[in-house]
Amino acid sequence: MTIAFTVNGVAQRVDAPETTTLLDVLRNRLGLMGTRYGCGLEQCGSCMVLVDGQPVHSCTREIGTVAKRAVTTVEGLGTADKPHPIQQAFLDEQAGQCGYCLSGIVMSTKALLDRNPNPSRADIVAALDKHLCRCGTHQRILRAVERAAATLRGAA
Repeated sequence: MTIAFTVNGVAQRVDAPETTTLLDVLRNRLGLMGTRYGCGLEQCGSCMVLVDGQPVHSCTREIGTVAKRAVTTVEGLGTADKPHPIQQAFLDEQAGQCGYCLSGIVMSTKALLDRNPNPSRADIVAALDKHLCRCGTHQRILRAVERAAATLRGAA
């Protein structure tokens, strides 16, 4: 079956069974390696992407459910030469050690700041509750989200 959808602003058509995971299509058919496979059970958040602006676990989301929808991955935010303000805040705060979880956390941060440009610490913690980070940079991650929010509001 051919599934038509948009990824990072580019129209895509993928021939795949509609039950194929979005993660599989992104990584193995479209070559977008920023989205990670962690647990495959919606428990770690490494696979988080945005579908129509909402954070979703791509490891269990079937490709058929994103037909005619807009998917944004971490590659759709910024580049190494010109990172998105969220990505820059994570760099500035040195919020990652291994970095495996960060693409998912960045995408959840994007969804949070799009709907709430001035989140409280409790709002940030709630938005990132779906993510597991084993490196122990939790405080740096929280500061990075706060910094990104301030930058995007023009307060930094």
